Amino acid sequence: MLKTVWEWTLVLLIFGLSAAFGNWLGYDILPWLAIPGMLILIAISIVGLVLEKVLPGNIPAVGYIGILGILISLPWTPGSEFVVEWTNKISILALATPILAYAGISIGSNWADFRKLGFRSIIVALLVFLGTFIGSALIAEVILRWQGII
Repeated sequence: MLKTVWEWTLVLLIFGLSAAFGNWLGYDILPWLAIPGMLILIAISIVGLVLEKVLPGNIPAVGYIGILGILISLPWTPGSEFVVEWTNKISILALATPILAYAGISIGSNWADFRKLGFRSIIVALLVFLGTFIGSALIAEVILRWQGII
């Protein structure tokens, strides 16, 4: 278990550093200002991953991570001001970018398995991408018109 926790920590640190770099490039937040918040998010993730392995039941790690994140950021939780202050310095897009890049690379490196899914899966994926794009564009159009920007 200790080896697994060490591997998780290493992977999360790599993602955290790349997200801090993206946060700096995209949102002008210096990496040393984002590092404390990133370390908090990494610690929450590691605890959630450990809880998934230790506790009985069939709850995925993302469930534990989400619950832990909510609990430690509630106003009546001791230290929540610190957690909220430091994690607010991190953009969600800066976090998502390296994770999505990794997912893309993992799919791209395994085309044989991807081809086994068949053409229907590719059609569904393209329709999901198209629907997401059109939905986002429509929401942006409505909000921007409502605000009088366009």
